[in-house]
Amino acid sequence: QVQLVESGGGLVQTGGSLRLSCAASVRIFSITTMGWYRQAPGKQRELVAESRTGFTNYADSVKGRFTISRDNAKNTVYLQMNSLKPEDTAVYYCRIGALWGQGTQVTVSS
Repeated sequence: QVQLVESGGGLVQTGGSLRLSCAASVRIFSITTMGWYRQAPGKQRELVAESRTGFTNYADSVKGRFTISRDNAKNTVYLQMNSLKPEDTAVYYCRIGALWGQGTQVTVSS
């Protein structure tokens, strides 16, 4: 069964950093579209960062602080999050092609 496994979430103070990982059970080198999304309590899921061939897009709220990347050899997609703010608190989901991860909680304390 093809699946994505996320890790790296947790509790961090304002200004801290976390790196989320999304490991796929299949090879991802041929998959051109991937992204990270988040959903805060009472809010809709929103796009945080997406990567396509030759194109990377970030939500305005995370530009300059978050970076999406991939390691095809490890079949893993990453989200490096720096200068975290309390408003970044949410469940973060990865997407690789049409596959979705189970979500990982990120909590930023003030």
